Amino acid sequence: MALGIYVHLPFCPYVCPYCDFAKWPMRRSAASAYLDALRAELAREAPATASTIFLGGGTPNAYDASTIAALVAALRERFAPPPGASQEISIEINPELVRAGDFEAYAAAGIDRVSIGVQSFVPSEIATLGRKHTPADVERAVVAARAAGIRSVSLDLIFAVPGQSAQSWRSSLDAALALDIDHCSTYGLTVEAGTPYEGWQAREPSAFLDDAREAELYEIAIATLESAGFEHYEISNFARPGHRSRHNANYWANGEYIGLGVGAASYREGVRSVHTRELATYLEAVTAGRPIPSEAERLEGLAALGEAIMLALRTAQGVELAAFKERYGVDVLERYAPVVATYRDAGVLDLNDGYMRLTRRGRFVANDVCGAFVVFA
Repeated sequence: MALGIYVHLPFCPYVCPYCDFAKWPMRRSAASAYLDALRAELAREAPATASTIFLGGGTPNAYDASTIAALVAALRERFAPPPGASQEISIEINPELVRAGDFEAYAAAGIDRVSIGVQSFVPSEIATLGRKHTPADVERAVVAARAAGIRSVSLDLIFAVPGQSAQSWRSSLDAALALDIDHCSTYGLTVEAGTPYEGWQAREPSAFLDDAREAELYEIAIATLESAGFEHYEISNFARPGHRSRHNANYWANGEYIGLGVGAASYREGVRSVHTRELATYLEAVTAGRPIPSEAERLEGLAALGEAIMLALRTAQGVELAAFKERYGVDVLERYAPVVATYRDAGVLDLNDGYMRLTRRGRFVANDVCGAFVVFA
């Protein structure tokens, strides 16, 4: 089974009002201290082979490219690729922070995939989301990444933004496709607790799109991207052939991963753990050589099975029934017969060729279907 490495770089030049990730405004002293702590945490990890490395945030390219390159070198030294296999190395970036020579430095360090946080190409929506880029910034970033030889270029987009229409959503999708990208992630806006958007929704609920309008926009994304030759390989993700995110695919296959940094999650030998989201606590623990405060749980029994089914159902492949039985010792169709029958009769779950998958209509109610397997006892 593949091993993935996730590295959290939590600093941002500004904080978006919808985001609830572990993140802080960029301060040079804090960012430097954090890198020192991250290197110390990395040194604690036993050397291992890893198929993927992912630098996420936060805004990783708030750090300069030479710093990123040095970090990637340290990661690759500790986590070499499997013998005879390539290693996918990804970084998330904000387009307006791209500097001359960044992508050349990334490519030289081994980074072969960039995920650009765009969210929208429509100026009014960019402002609503609290972003600072322009459409021209995105185009310059994509062109520069291509020129440097980055193998896969992905854009993130958000739908169901307050004030968004079907027409404006189509314009963002069309703008993304015009850049000849390799991959696109489309996420429905989620209003998270503790964010400014939560307060806005409480004050003005009518500003936010209802489920029916959100579903309409999701359908537009599917139709637009599939007609452009993208495969809809996971609920929120679309790729041209050969450009799926291997790192994320490992999550959906219930593979193991190591998370480094504040708020980072790991999954090893059936145990899921999450580091503290308190930056000062993380820094103090690592600097003192103490264990990083974390929450951990061992997934066993039906909880482990339900999560594995939920993750697989998010993908176009779905649950490979024979392989699932071999890995977990459980016949899904027998153990979950009532759930399977209910959702198959509803037309949102399909059984075919030894697989259990969501139907096209099922993608719109994926949370309900997947959740039914998680809570079934």
